[in-house]
Amino acid sequence: MKGSFMSVRIRLADWLESPRVATFIIAVIVVNAITLGLETSTYAMNAAGPLIMRIDQLCLSIFVIEIMAKLIAHRFKFFRNGWNVFDFVIVGIALMPGAGGLSVLRALRILRVLRVISVAPSLRRVVEGFVTALPGMGSVFMLMALIFYIGSVMATKLFASSFPVWFGNLGLSAYSLFQIMTLESWSMGIVRPVMEVYPYAWMFFVPFIMVTTFAVVNLLVGLIVNSMQDAHAEESNAATDTYRDAVLERLEAIEKRLAKRDL
Repeated sequence: MKGSFMSVRIRLADWLESPRVATFIIAVIVVNAITLGLETSTYAMNAAGPLIMRIDQLCLSIFVIEIMAKLIAHRFKFFRNGWNVFDFVIVGIALMPGAGGLSVLRALRILRVLRVISVAPSLRRVVEGFVTALPGMGSVFMLMALIFYIGSVMATKLFASSFPVWFGNLGLSAYSLFQIMTLESWSMGIVRPVMEVYPYAWMFFVPFIMVTTFAVVNLLVGLIVNSMQDAHAEESNAATDTYRDAVLERLEAIEKRLAKRDL
């Protein structure tokens, strides 16, 4: 009895990991994303509100059934996989009541769309590469914070008296410098007005932009790209090792057959 139940669990796990099921779940996620978007349209809700809500409930039911099937197939091993935990949390949030003080959770239902990340291997590689890059990104963020702190102190000392709205204190200076780093109205919005009072202000702002926007930010991008390449290389190496092991097993089987024939 125990052995038969174990075989059922193994078959269920293989079926859940099959490409057909993955494609079906992706389709359900896409349909659910469309229905959640339609819920924001007054016209759509007036025209087909009950149908949209029933489709939304059907999609949620499919997600719950999938999670329950995975729990049956993997038991406690289900929670050893970070992507399974991610799916469990997303579906759990969707099951919470959306009335009273928890009404904000209704807006979080759109997080179900994020499940496509755990189903699509290509998106999963992107996220895994980003997570792998986090330790290196922490060092870059510390460098960025140091640059911003130094720049904020200097900007407050230099421009606070004439431009208190932008550089009146450390916080305002940091926010203004962040706007300058993103190149959002940095020239006509902040730098040129400052240069009308302080003609040599460009000697402060231009190097700041060069260091933050073109150096440090690109360093972050480079770390993420490098981590994604490493993740892809590891996946390719794993596939190569699997293929090599399979070939070696076949060769050993052929050698055994030849040895039996010689005998």
